Amino acid sequence: MAPPVAPLEHRYRGEHPVRTLVWLLRPDRWRIALACVVFTVKHSPIWLLPLTTAAIVDTVVDHLPIGNLWSSVGVVLVILLVNFPLHLLWVRLMFGSVRRMGTGLRSALCTRMQQLSIGYHNRVSAGVLQAKVVRDVETIEQMVQQTTEMGLGASTVLIGGLIIIGLRAPEFLPIFLVVVPCAALLVMRMRLRLRSRNEHFRRDVEQLSSRVAEMTRLISVTRAHGLEDNAMRRMNGTLRRVLDSALRLDLINGRVASASWVFLNILGLSFLTGAALVAYYEVWDVTPGDVVMLSAFLTTLTNSTTTLLSLVPVITKGLESVRSVGEVLQAPALEENQGKAEVTDVRGAFTFDDVSFGYEDDGERTAVRGMDLAVAPGETIALVGASGAGKSTVLNLLIGFHRPSSGRLLLDGVDMSGLDLRTYRRFVSVVPQESILFEGTVSENVAYGMEDADETVVREALAAANALEFVDRLPGGLDAVVGEHGARLSGGQRQRLAIARALIRDPRVLILDEATSALDTRSEALVQEALGRLVAGRTTFVVAHRLSTIRGADRIVVMDGGEIVETGTHEELLERDGPYAALQAGQSR
Repeated sequence: MAPPVAPLEHRYRGEHPVRTLVWLLRPDRWRIALACVVFTVKHSPIWLLPLTTAAIVDTVVDHLPIGNLWSSVGVVLVILLVNFPLHLLWVRLMFGSVRRMGTGLRSALCTRMQQLSIGYHNRVSAGVLQAKVVRDVETIEQMVQQTTEMGLGASTVLIGGLIIIGLRAPEFLPIFLVVVPCAALLVMRMRLRLRSRNEHFRRDVEQLSSRVAEMTRLISVTRAHGLEDNAMRRMNGTLRRVLDSALRLDLINGRVASASWVFLNILGLSFLTGAALVAYYEVWDVTPGDVVMLSAFLTTLTNSTTTLLSLVPVITKGLESVRSVGEVLQAPALEENQGKAEVTDVRGAFTFDDVSFGYEDDGERTAVRGMDLAVAPGETIALVGASGAGKSTVLNLLIGFHRPSSGRLLLDGVDMSGLDLRTYRRFVSVVPQESILFEGTVSENVAYGMEDADETVVREALAAANALEFVDRLPGGLDAVVGEHGARLSGGQRQRLAIARALIRDPRVLILDEATSALDTRSEALVQEALGRLVAGRTTFVVAHRLSTIRGADRIVVMDGGEIVETGTHEELLERDGPYAALQAGQSR
């Protein structure tokens, strides 16, 4: 069962992240309420033990009936024994709710990323989006888990302890209400000194991570030029900085921990002495058991208050992560398909009617300007021109990644602005310059999105793509794992798998974006032969740097500065001796 994607419906911007967090946990609110009750019961020994200890001490000192001793021990023993099953129930209820919330949030983020426009993805780094899905959601989960477990534990101890003190020794309650917060604040003040040092250490570790990534990325260059010693000198310098920073952090940690421990114990000893003197001189009606109880509660309540204060940065970090994921979930740059006409059939006729397009973040430059072009079904159109001429933008308009800023782009006579582009793309296949493969088998990569494709269909597509021969030689054949990004295959092999993936979809529209530019001569010949089978009977748009690869196109469209400057066949354009002929001459030198 797929995780829920309901968080997409929530308004993240303009409201406090705490309210958003409550909304995210809403489906499990009754589980969370029950979990809090279970936690209060299972955590009760922490604040009941001092009271029970006081009862035992008074029984021994005042020689009260021995039955009091056994009843006190029995109560504590029962509470301790039920802690184990109650703790498991708490984990199942509370942590299960948090994990479901995190899974739903990740599902919502991934769903939103599928809905956001390509322009948004071009502006926002993939690493940033990955961090939001993985790190930010994990931070939110950790915040809720730590806040509920540590915060609820500290709160129950504080409330329970103060109630018991108010009932058993009310004279000491004002002292606790003053001493405990002051002690906790002083301990927190000492710990705050660690924040800047922790921040410095984190940056040094991030620098180390960056150096390692750089070293691994440049390893071939380093080895090729014999620069191993230089690389290690750079790395060792970073490692020394991390070591020095870590040692300084450890030393400060030790000082703070020791100072906190000494301070709290001196405070506890002072309070124990004061309570003992009060009981000894009978200033108030305080029993020996009360002295022990009050001393224990001083340490317990101080630690609980310190714990609550220490959760502030955890909560702050978690709420910032809520805002962070909200930026994606509330991003307005969506591809608008809702309520538009579904595409059920495509012939492949395209008409560019005075089409212009400009990128919002590229100043006043228009990538495509006043483009007029009519393409018949089954026609092969090659787009050529210098870098920045607008070729890739035209392809993005055809795929539907962008909609025209002005003018109309018609598909089979229908304005594409009124079409659900998701349904249109079922009839489109794209073969990019860098084939995109995922960590999986050959069969899984070729049949991606075609769940009903059996082995026979996959093999036919591979044969048509000139790929079956090398696939059969792979260990495992169709079940061979290609590696991340197809790392276990050559460039030509990867490209032929991409062509097989396009063939198996039997598209009506084909987009070829520099599909052979990165291949050697032999691989290019095999890929070109496969492409010849692929384009047959399909409307095809080709962008190619090597003009030799598009001589057979039905029409060649030459672009410059976002405009069409000439069109025609290869022979016609050479006869005109215009921009295309100049490009051809430049490549022939």
